[in-house]
Amino acid sequence: MSFGRLERTSGPQPMSDINMTPLVDVMLVLVVIFILTAPLMASSIRLELPRTQGATPAGAPQSVTVVINAAGQAFVQDEPLSQAALAERLRRIGTERPDTEIQLRADAAVPYGRVVEVMGAAHLAGLQRIGFVAEPQDAAAKPATAAAPTR
Repeated sequence: MSFGRLERTSGPQPMSDINMTPLVDVMLVLVVIFILTAPLMASSIRLELPRTQGATPAGAPQSVTVVINAAGQAFVQDEPLSQAALAERLRRIGTERPDTEIQLRADAAVPYGRVVEVMGAAHLAGLQRIGFVAEPQDAAAKPATAAAPTR
């Protein structure tokens, strides 16, 4: 019988190294957040601008509706005009605000030549922005043999 120490098995030693995987994950998430928010922070500079009566903000370009009915009669803002009066009205609009957009609404029965005459009058007046207004086709009126979309 010996009176010495009893042998104990040593348990697992505490780990003194840092686990790098969670640290790298957190750092990558922070990098992504900074990349996304950096442009927002640069453009959010708050300024108090001086006030003056002469500085008015430029509004959006105006639009004028030109309608051509089935008989070929032209209307500007629901006012019937002859071809000469239409050209004069468009010229006046073009000199006042050359960035005005013409929204052209023509009946389906109007000959193409009449539409081109109105477009020509607008171009001669200096109005270069012309938009054609159309109504969407009904889903029921679509042909049954619609072509498949191509890639």
